[in-house]
Amino acid sequence: MAGVTVSQARKSYGDVEVLHGIDIEIADGEFVVLVGPSGCGKSTLLRMTAGLESITSGSISIGETVVNNVPPKDRDIAMVFQSYALYPHKTVADNMAFALKLRKTDPETVRRRVEETAQILGLTPYLNRYPRQLSGGQRQRVAMGRAIVRDPQVFLFDEPLSNLDAKLRVQMRKEIKELHQRLKTTTIFVTHDQVEAMTMADKIVVLNDGHVEQVGAPLDLYDDPHNLFVATFIGSPAMNLIKGRYRKEGNRFQTQQGSEQALPKGLALEDGAELVLGVRPEHAEIGEKGLTATVSVVEPTGSETLVFLRPAANESAGEEPTGNETAGEELVVVLRDRRDFKPGQKVGFQPDPNRLQLFDAKTGRKIEVA
Repeated sequence: MAGVTVSQARKSYGDVEVLHGIDIEIADGEFVVLVGPSGCGKSTLLRMTAGLESITSGSISIGETVVNNVPPKDRDIAMVFQSYALYPHKTVADNMAFALKLRKTDPETVRRRVEETAQILGLTPYLNRYPRQLSGGQRQRVAMGRAIVRDPQVFLFDEPLSNLDAKLRVQMRKEIKELHQRLKTTTIFVTHDQVEAMTMADKIVVLNDGHVEQVGAPLDLYDDPHNLFVATFIGSPAMNLIKGRYRKEGNRFQTQQGSEQALPKGLALEDGAELVLGVRPEHAEIGEKGLTATVSVVEPTGSETLVFLRPAANESAGEEPTGNETAGEELVVVLRDRRDFKPGQKVGFQPDPNRLQLFDAKTGRKIEVA
């Protein structure tokens, strides 16, 4: 096994630069997830690590070796693709053994590794079947098995769960995490699904438009996003963001609809500074006080209820309704108890004052409390 170091890695296609000096340090045995929206460069970075894309500048090292000019077959990595990429005319056993046979590994070692890997992945009963005789989840296990038998220094996963249904995705997430805990092989996993990133990673790298926005443990990114992009991308439902201004008198946040929220002390801000107030859906309540809002949609899921709200004029402060109650940002509150809310009902959005987060509306950067 080995760690991976990405140092000032850049990738250009002609005059278009898609990766802008990426720096990532991945420790030996660490499970790192590259996450971001489509087109952010995560799969390109993975393919550069695998040797399937050239590096325009910078370097990528596996262990102590810079692999910029090392052919893919000599990098001692194994990659699992989104499309499985199984040979339809070969059995499960032959698919898993193919890379070892290319290396001219002795037949007894091939047989032993295939059987051991099949046991780990629950594929023993299917070794003589063909891919067409397997379910989607079983095919994905075969693709993983083909990688495992090689005993590589690094596993690379390129959105391997995208083709699976919702229930199977949850199951495969668990199986991949258990597999990593057993093998302890350095793993880089690419996904656009932040739930996959949160549940599987030791460390998450959030990418956007070819830049690294933030790197950290899943809960660190969730609790302390450094900017608005990370705040909205990490977490489902996403963090509530409310635009407004700072009022120095009374140390208050005033929304565009006129509602006000007390802020923590220690803010070094000018009066009238444009802000964005952030609060996680589970860190807010619905009551009679707070930021005035109107219920738009209620989504009961069984274990919790999602209530979507639209900000309205602060009638409790004596303001008249604007007649445009859909103006402003949509809010969502996650409730554990089952309560009966109706669309159109006027309520108060009450954030937990100890869980508020503030961002500069112009730069998007988080504002720390002194």
